[in-house]
Order: sequence, then structure tokens, then C-alpha cells
Amino acid sequence: MKIVRASNYEEMSMKAAKGIIEKVRSKPDITLGLATGSTPKGVYRCIIEDHKHCGTSYQQAASVNLDEYIGLDQKDRNSYHSFMCREFFDHIDLPLERAFIPNGTATDLLTECARYEKTIQALGGIDLQILGIGHNGHIGFNEPGTPFTSRTHVVSLAESTRQANSRFFTSVDEVPTSAITMGIATILDSAEIYLLASGSSKADAIARLIGGDADEQFPASALKLHKNVTIFADEDALNLI
Repeated sequence: MKIVRASNYEEMSMKAAKGIIEKVRSKPDITLGLATGSTPKGVYRCIIEDHKHCGTSYQQAASVNLDEYIGLDQKDRNSYHSFMCREFFDHIDLPLERAFIPNGTATDLLTECARYEKTIQALGGIDLQILGIGHNGHIGFNEPGTPFTSRTHVVSLAESTRQANSRFFTSVDEVPTSAITMGIATILDSAEIYLLASGSSKADAIARLIGGDADEQFPASALKLHKNVTIFADEDALNLI
């Protein structure tokens, strides 16, 4: 694993965005794996600014999102579909028909999981996957105990994950209890992975990732099995290593 250090969240976001932009310019038909949540917002802002001022185009690109809540309509403000439109897609020229997100309101969720895997395969796989890391080591919504061999699947969300995400809702009671997520094997099939981490609250997880062994009870440790992972982290997130 390569570690790119930054002094703060803004610098971490800029460094990761620079890497993404360079790859888009060198491979215009790139397939990006995208993440939601607070951590990647700064990266998306930097990419949007570059698109506006430098003209980097995403017209030939495609994207696949890591996950989506089950039971939330796409138009629900807290759905990841709405998040991605609000924070990213509405501000760049990526064709929306090439921006793929699991359907959390599908009638048959198992069929939807299989369909999503086929979508990724049809795109030729993910060239660059963006990840965050949860306090318990989850990547996507793959909670502790998820097999490293897992593909896109339905998952029950850990209470700690629901509590962490409750800041986006009126109360924790509104946070869905399940989601569709890319599996760990799906993530590991990506040609390259960027893991983003910021703040002292992520320090324990980053220290365990870097210093520990691959263990299914800590999903992010699966990244140790991948040959092309870069961790972008600020000093607070790195203060235990």
C-alpha cells in the first residue's frame, strides 16, 4: 500500500482529486467506482472546480457507485442517488445514463444484485475505485464478517454504521436497516483503489489497516490482498502510525 500524507482534509481532497483527474485525462473512457458520505465530498468539489475551470471532460466516462440504501426512492434526499446528483453529477458532463447506482427499491433485490454485477462486467470492470473506511473497518456497506469472496449483495447494517449515518437524517430511526453493496471481491477486482481517510475518528481504523493482517472481521483489511492501493489521509487520521 502506498500512503499519501496531507496536512488536513482540504489537502487530502486536493491530492486525491488530482490523481483522479490525471487518470481521466489519460483514459477518457475510464470507469470510476464512486463512494458517498462526508469524506469524498471534498474530492468531488475539487473535480467540479477543475471541470469548470480546466475543462476536464467526463463525456466518455462511466461510473458505478458502491452502494444504496434499501427502501429509499431515488428522489429521497437521503438516497445515495440524490447525494451523487447533488454533490457531483449535476455539476460535470458525465452522461447520467452512464452513472450506475444500485436500485434500492427493486422488487427482486437478489436479481438487482446480479444485474449490478453484470453492469460492472459489461463496462469492462472498474478502473479506479474510491473508498472511505468506517470506524469498524467497513468498506462500502460490507460489515465485519463479510467474506472476502462476496459479490454485490444485500446487507443488514450494523448499529454502529446506522448511528454514524444518522447525522444525515432527522433521527437514527429514519436510517434504513439494510442496503445493497458491492461485495469485497467486486471491489478487489478494480484495477486501482484510492482509500480516503480524514480526522482522528478514523485513526484507529487506519492504524489497524496498515499494521494488521487480512481478517474478515475487519473488511478494509482485504485491501492488503490488492496490488495497487493508495491511501490518502490527513495527519489526524495517521496519528497512530
